[in-house]
Parts: sequence; structure tokens; C-alpha cells
Amino acid sequence: MNSIIQGYWPIFQLYQALRTQLMEILTDEELRYTVGGANPTLGSLCRTIGEVEQAYIQSFQTFKLDFSYRHPEPELEQSVSKLSAWFAELDQELQATLEAFSEEEIQQHTIYRGENFVIPIQIQLEIYKEALLIFYGKASVYAKALGKLLPHQWQEWIA
Repeated sequence: MNSIIQGYWPIFQLYQALRTQLMEILTDEELRYTVGGANPTLGSLCRTIGEVEQAYIQSFQTFKLDFSYRHPEPELEQSVSKLSAWFAELDQELQATLEAFSEEEIQQHTIYRGENFVIPIQIQLEIYKEALLIFYGKASVYAKALGKLLPHQWQEWIA
């Protein structure tokens, strides 16, 4: 077991759990909600964080970050069950990808994020956690506008 899985992963899973908690309080109808203006629907926002996770998974596999992936199924963003299943698959793939690293590989490999921006694997995972937090901040605005009572962990960590 490498240092990321042993020391960091249990805490990181708590951040991922926030997304699961959000899915548990939403309905398909609420995924079509937008706060107005140029803002996307809540479902589109959720699809986007999944696409971001896919980009990070690929970065751990190829050592280069590329945000070009788009999920091919447009209906995904209109279904809580489809989004939930996809997020679970992505989370499992992320964990399996990180578990496959030896400690030596964690120390040797870096992730290319653009010219003059090359970072260690551990920092790449930390930046993905920041992307999750940004998503949660946005999602909390939608949830509050919908009159949703956010779960306890959300109230302590995000709202």
C-alpha cells in the first residue's frame, strides 16, 4: 500500500462523500434547475464535475492533464441515478489508479499541467480536491435556492 492510499485516501474519501450526499437529496426534476442568468442547470454542473474527475483519472494514467473529455450521453445530467452510478464508477477507477502506484512511482512521476506547470502526483490529487470544493460551493447555492436542507457534513464543511 502506497503513502497516498495509506495516509491521504481515507480523508479524501470524506470529500468524495459530499457528492454522494448531494445526490441523495436531489430529484431528477431538480437537476433541471438553474439559478438564472448564464448559469448551467444543476445537472450540467454535476456532469461537469464528473468530466473533471475523468480528466484527473486520465492524468494519473498518462501523466498529462487534459480537460477535453465530454461524457457522450446527454441524458446523464437529467438523472440522479445515472449520475450517482457514474460518480461511483469514477471514484472506483480513481482509487484503483492510485492504488496501482508503487511508492517509487509516486516519488518519480510528475503530472504535466501545461508549460512550466509540472507537479507531483500527490499535489495533483490535492488540486482535484480543490475542484471538488469549488463544485460543492456552487452546488450549495443551487441546493439553497431549491430550499434543500443540506446534510450535516455539508453544513459543517461547505455551507
